[in-house]
Amino acid sequence: MMKRLVTLSINGEEVSAAVEPRMTLADFIRSEARLTGTHVGCEHGVCGACTVRVDGRTARGCLLFAIQCEGSEIETIENFGDGKGADLQQAFVEHNALQCGFCTPGMLIAADELLRDDPSPTRQAVREYLSGNYCRCTGYQAIVDAVMDVAERRRRK
Repeated sequence: MMKRLVTLSINGEEVSAAVEPRMTLADFIRSEARLTGTHVGCEHGVCGACTVRVDGRTARGCLLFAIQCEGSEIETIENFGDGKGADLQQAFVEHNALQCGFCTPGMLIAADELLRDDPSPTRQAVREYLSGNYCRCTGYQAIVDAVMDVAERRRRK
């Protein structure tokens, strides 16, 4: 199969590589950008482990081909290290909302988008918004608690 040159902006840095057209965005992020916080789980867009931002909105990295994202701004969980979402990360720790950590990057990205779009969500809204991100360890209660805590903290600022 002929490879195609793809150039993406990932967390503000340009990454170029010649890849097969069928390479997913998640695989591009992991293999070409060497960022391993984006996990690959079901590869069907169901589990949410591959959740990233594409041009400011969450997307499933396993459902997009890298070539579809040519010229797009991609944000991964590694971008949260620069202060974005630090309060969410801290709340996940404080509420024990993570155990094995496999789902955590996708949960954090999705929760951050929810709080950006709805600064005062209900518990039910948080559950519904995060329903596309599977967690096999926590039972979700602690995750919802963490998101609600951050929503409250952000409103008080």
